[in-house]
Amino acid sequence: MTFSLVNSTTGAPQLLAFSTSEAQYVVRCGQGSEPALPLAFESFLYLQPAHLGLQRSAGQHLAFYLEDHTRAQTAAQLHIFIDADTNALAYSPYQAPFGGIQMAAGVPAAALKSFMLAVHAMLEEVGVRRLRIRAYPFAYDPAGSALMTQVLSQLSYKVTLAELNNHLPLEQNFEARLHPSERRRLAKCRRHGFHFEQEPLFFLPKAYEFLRRCREEKGQHLSLSEERLTELFRVFPNNHFLFSVRDPMGEWAALTVAIQVNERVLYNFYPASPLTYNAFSPVVLLNEGLHAFGRASNLSLLDLGTSTLPTGLNQSLLQFKRHLGGVLSLKLTLEWEAE
Repeated sequence: MTFSLVNSTTGAPQLLAFSTSEAQYVVRCGQGSEPALPLAFESFLYLQPAHLGLQRSAGQHLAFYLEDHTRAQTAAQLHIFIDADTNALAYSPYQAPFGGIQMAAGVPAAALKSFMLAVHAMLEEVGVRRLRIRAYPFAYDPAGSALMTQVLSQLSYKVTLAELNNHLPLEQNFEARLHPSERRRLAKCRRHGFHFEQEPLFFLPKAYEFLRRCREEKGQHLSLSEERLTELFRVFPNNHFLFSVRDPMGEWAALTVAIQVNERVLYNFYPASPLTYNAFSPVVLLNEGLHAFGRASNLSLLDLGTSTLPTGLNQSLLQFKRHLGGVLSLKLTLEWEAE
């Protein structure tokens, strides 16, 4: 199978066409462009044009789409940001929990491989020598993740980071998956009058300060500024939520920002609790509330995130997530280097 340049008008999207036994495909590439054909899947939040527009890279943003012209649909997408300083390094994503190739079910491996060969050709044309892809957890799309990893491995990508991601399947009862120790802590929170709440968004500045202090206690920092987090809530009000656990006096004992990533996934993005509440472990009650919210919203997966710190694996955090009943899946970072 080969691909060839169909249209390379300066400033216009470039189109690369090829065929498989199943369909006629076209690769569309443009600078920050949107898909020309309807997506054959629901885009993850971080791969939507509005969110990509907030990932304020000073470098160039290239959007690649695999179009299935037999079905008149976009079958896959990949968004790449070129480093403004070196121009030889590119990322997917620039500023988001993940990027990578999102695709429709049933895309042939041969089509995906040709798609990536076209991506590489375009990157080399503009001077990029290395591409770093931080993919979504396998649990988000097991078949798509397996296919993407297989194809990228065939194209000499190296796994530079393999993280352990945990999630809770929402079709299962929350308490049934809990370790006995966490079940006791959950019961203790209830006995002492702790309760779960969804907070109004005017508390966001106060909540950010609470999250910041909790992270400071543990020698950590928040990845987003208050301005950036506020902007995300403003632009995506239906995807960002503020949840808390309050103690009997009404004070915050735990807090999190949760993100609805797509029609299946709720992501527990910024969980935090002051050290003074460690005897109660209110984050267990917080996750029970998120679990109930996800089920009521007809979602199927509560993403608890990775347990990776800049210094490496956080074993205690990983164990806590396992005690919550977390199911492990991989979250890979892969890199390609031009020959």
